[in-house]
Order: sequence, then structure tokens, then C-alpha cells
Amino acid sequence: MPMLVIEGTYRVIGARPDGDSVRFYPTDPAHWDLVPGPHKVRRNKSGGAQLRLDAIDALETHYIPAHGHELHQPPPCAEQAADALTAWLGFTAVQRDNRSTITAAEPAQAPGYILTRGADVYGRCVALVGRGTAPGPDGGQLHVDTALLRRTANHSQLAEGLAYPTYYTKLYVELRAALTTVVQEARTTAKGLWPADTTTTGGKIDGLASLTENVVLLPKLFRRLADYLALGGGDPSLAGFGAFLEQRADRVLIISKGQFTGLSTVVEVADQTVRMLHPPEDLVFDER
Repeated sequence: MPMLVIEGTYRVIGARPDGDSVRFYPTDPAHWDLVPGPHKVRRNKSGGAQLRLDAIDALETHYIPAHGHELHQPPPCAEQAADALTAWLGFTAVQRDNRSTITAAEPAQAPGYILTRGADVYGRCVALVGRGTAPGPDGGQLHVDTALLRRTANHSQLAEGLAYPTYYTKLYVELRAALTTVVQEARTTAKGLWPADTTTTGGKIDGLASLTENVVLLPKLFRRLADYLALGGGDPSLAGFGAFLEQRADRVLIISKGQFTGLSTVVEVADQTVRMLHPPEDLVFDER
């Protein structure tokens, strides 16, 4: 899988990194313009940009629905994923304020590199995240195999059960299969979030408090539920959630069936209980 290599540093002070996103500053900010695809990487005045770690989705620590206030998924799983990512990148003595903004860390920046094939619709660079010296030329192309994948934070977060697999169509089958293997191992050995997971077994949703304090499930499904409940203005009924998903028109490939369909067809709602009919690693979402 050929990917663009960009060297630089990670910085966390003054930011709110969670388990699947962090700020990255290239050694040469012009390399952002080399990222392929229809979407441009949004960068700040210092040349930094927010990364979205490819193929993984950690529990939300600060999600804001379109019609609501900031929400999080149940602690401690969400915080564990965020802490694990900063530690993996090389930061120690991390201190956060009451809004989870990092106020201190050692060192101030940590060297690393990213491997990318594009940005998402929000301008976040979608990347495999590495630490230390890049394995290829800065600004050049590199074939990424499973051995290189195992050196990334993406692989580590899944292997430790600290994030869900959330695959998109740009990820090569070979890399996806390797990640699925470690996901299933983490689930079997009850690592991280998996003992609490209700994605396929079913979680009872009585309102937004259920999502933020009790029910651990795939963050993409959490975000859709949070958006729906916030839109309802306090009404906890899920009677219209299926129709809401149809309107969102998220497209997904069910790997085991070789079938493209809508997300609404793989989500079951029975009274106030929601579950997905396929495990997350059996799904590939269409990148918008």
C-alpha cells in the first residue's frame, strides 16, 4: 500500500487529544500540499494539523452533536484510550485541566512521522501514526506492509483493546486483515473496552445519560444516537432512530456478505435497546 511519508513532531499542550486524534507539525509544512485526494488538510498558522488515526475509533471524550452540548462516552474507557495514545507517542508527566485540555507534558513535542493517503471532509489528515525516525524519505512514497503497520499507534490502540476498528474504503485489504486479527485477539482476551462492549449484544438507551455514563458501544453508533437524541430535545424514544439513520445515508460494506448497504440495515432497535447485527471489523464504511 503506497503512502505519503511526512516527518515532524506531535504536540499536545493546549490541546485535547483523545484516543484517535492528535496534532502533528511537519518539518516542512509544504508537505501538507502533497496529501492526495479531494480534501485539503486544514492547518493552523504554525503549520500544524489535526490527525485522524486511520482504521480506529476510540471512545469520544468531547463530542458535540449538531443540536446539543458537549458529550463524552463512559469513563474510564475513553480516558484510558487518550492517555495511552499520549504515552505511546512519548509524552510523560501529562497534566489536564477540568476540560481535559493538556496543560503540561514532557517533552513539549515528540518526534514522529505519519503515513497517509488523504484527508477527510473535515480537513483532518487520515494517517497511520509512527514515532521516532521515519522509515522512508520525508515527502516521499513508501510501501506500507503489515510489519510497518505493527509499528504504529493505530495497531497498538487496537491490540490493547483501547479503540474499535472502524474501516474505510481507502484502507487496503491486507492491512485491514492484520488489524482484524489483533482486534479479535483483544476481544478474546478481554482487553481494554471489550468486557464492557455492548455493540452487538445490545445496549439499553434511556436518554443521553445512558450514552455518556453506562453504555459502551462503537463511537460511530454513539455519534448517530447522540445526534438523534439531541435533535429530539430530551425525548428518549428511539422509535424514529431507524428513519434518522436512513436519512443520514451512511454507506457500508458488509465484508462477510460482500454487500454494500446502508448503516440503518445493520442496526437493530428493539424498544430502547440498540445493537449492530455485525461486529465492527465486518464493516467497511464509505469515505465521504
